Order: sequence, then structure tokens, then C-alpha cells
Amino acid sequence: MTKTEEIAFVLYLIKGNEVEYQRRHDEIWPELSAAIKEAGILDYQIFLEPRTGQLFAYQKRRVDHSVDLLPGLPVMREWWDYMADIMEVNADNSPVVQPLERVFQFLAE
Repeated sequence: MTKTEEIAFVLYLIKGNEVEYQRRHDEIWPELSAAIKEAGILDYQIFLEPRTGQLFAYQKRRVDHSVDLLPGLPVMREWWDYMADIMEVNADNSPVVQPLERVFQFLAE
């Protein structure tokens, strides 16, 4: 059985770009999907809070993941550049990310 970990974080969409954000993710590049999978991300979900433009992201990934290497991949840098006009970004066009701390979990057994 693969050991996994879960993380969550918030990203910030520039208001008025909700439809465009959805469209771009509906057409995610196969090379980017492959890189995400190869990095050990098993489940990646993003949810929109429409009033604020906040995006809640959740990842389930292998504990031996290589997610930290993704920013060095050309496809990741290209994706960040592609998304920079509709999101809050840092100087290098990486998205502004606020990690979240788990405060509750319910698991049905």
C-alpha cells in the first residue's frame, strides 16, 4: 500500500476570471498532467469560493513525492506564465499560495 499525505492551500483568483480559470483547467496540458502525476500527486482538487475569488486546493500525494521539483520544470513555468494574468502571482509568476493547517478530520470506518 502506498503511503500518502494530504495538504491544502489557498490560491487567489482575480475577480471576474472564474469562467476563464475553469476553461483553462478543463484544457490542462497533457505534459503538465504527466508531470503532476510523475511528481507523486495522486489527487489534486481545486474549489472556488465565488464571493472572494479564493481557490481552495487539496492534494493527496505519496510521501516520497517530488513535488518540490515541479517549479524547475519548463512546463510548470510555462503554466504559471499562462495563468499569471488571471491570478495573484509572485514576481516569478508562481501563484501566491497560503498553506492551510488541518483543524478537523472525520473518517468514517
